[in-house]
Amino acid sequence: MSSVSRRRFLSVSSGVAAGFYGLRSFCGAAGSDQRSGQFVEQYGPLIPDAKKVLDLPRGFQYRIISRTGDKLNDGLLLPGLPDGMATFAGSNGRTILIRNHELLPDQGNAFGKKNERLTKVDRERMYDYGNGKTPGAGGTSTVVFNTKTQRVEQQFMSLLGTYRNCAGGPTPWNSWITCEETVIRAGLHEDGYFAEKDHGYPFEVPAASEISLAEPEPLKAMGRFNHEAIAVDPKSGTVYETEDRDDGLFYRFLPKKPGRLAEGGKLQALQIVDRKSADTRNWDAAAGTFAVGRKMSVEWIDMEEIDSPKDDLRYRGHEAGAASFARGEGIWTGKEEVYFACTSGGEKKAGQIWRYVPSPHEGTAREKDHPGTLELFIEPNDTELLHNADNLTIAASGDLIVCEDHSDTPCRLVGVTPKGDLYLLAQNHLDTELAGACFSPDGSTLFVNLQKAGLTVAITGKW
Repeated sequence: MSSVSRRRFLSVSSGVAAGFYGLRSFCGAAGSDQRSGQFVEQYGPLIPDAKKVLDLPRGFQYRIISRTGDKLNDGLLLPGLPDGMATFAGSNGRTILIRNHELLPDQGNAFGKKNERLTKVDRERMYDYGNGKTPGAGGTSTVVFNTKTQRVEQQFMSLLGTYRNCAGGPTPWNSWITCEETVIRAGLHEDGYFAEKDHGYPFEVPAASEISLAEPEPLKAMGRFNHEAIAVDPKSGTVYETEDRDDGLFYRFLPKKPGRLAEGGKLQALQIVDRKSADTRNWDAAAGTFAVGRKMSVEWIDMEEIDSPKDDLRYRGHEAGAASFARGEGIWTGKEEVYFACTSGGEKKAGQIWRYVPSPHEGTAREKDHPGTLELFIEPNDTELLHNADNLTIAASGDLIVCEDHSDTPCRLVGVTPKGDLYLLAQNHLDTELAGACFSPDGSTLFVNLQKAGLTVAITGKW
């Protein structure tokens, strides 16, 4: 990295860290003895929505800003199953929202039912063209949104040809890392679609307000597995990765050059010191349980054969000593810590949220003397409080805002205070998971997807 690029990276990283300043109280004040894990009415009770879309507290409003099938400014159509998202500051106070689409080739795509719009796209700008018959239907769309008018000014596709883009994460250098939650190999799939390339990788999408498609370059050095989401440590440039498997690992990627992920690096998995091959899920007391608030020192294991043609990366990592987690999903970073959700963790399989505090010497030789720590932040084991945590983000107040993903009852947005108390922020009526919660850079608007319904909504109120 040139000295100019390095200065820019450090400058932007500092800005991102400052943006998460509210999270500092979250890490310092939340001792295990303070976490009651009780329900509180932070904003008051939810008011039934007459339109039967989204119940919110009094003083909050939502607006549907896009729907599956909308015609985009690039002439394509908005794909379905919107999932993970993040926002970036655009020009003149605009918000740039980048949104994933968790689709396979046999599901709705941006090209129309008969792929008639596929001719509008440069084949070189698609990761998997599918022989022109079954192109990759996932990818990302970008929304340019004006928070003052609460209106969409432009929408377009920003990555094409990938599979099942579930979540991802923002970077301090103004891009979105989108992740494929699949390990489909090249060839004819049993469902009838043809994959030209292997899948299971992250991709980088610049935050741009002009119509453009990202270079569809897989970040292979970050591993090939059932990727869910990523978070970047703004100090070191380390990238943390979750794996959506019942026995997934928690990874970190140490780039050769911070901010330039395509140039390679080293993939590692987390191991708890003095507890080799730990099972953190708390499913079986015989496997050893983990208490809320207990801080444990960690170390990191180098991963080999990271392209994992047999999809056995997690098995090999666990056998070598890495800890297993119950469906690692949403992850978000603050100045000094990283929070990540395990959707099916806990005694009742109702979900856990973990906190990792990196070493001040993350990724260096000095790390062994000052290791990072891992702790179970909350595990309510009560679906009335939290039912299968998925994507999450951080409010300016320091509260976690967590999306639920289950099929038993209506999914909700759940807030978690620094003390570990929980409250309802929203509940939907449309029999779908909520996904992609994230705030606009000015803090005025919370965006969230109602996935199966194919809706993206903007929520405003007294945050």
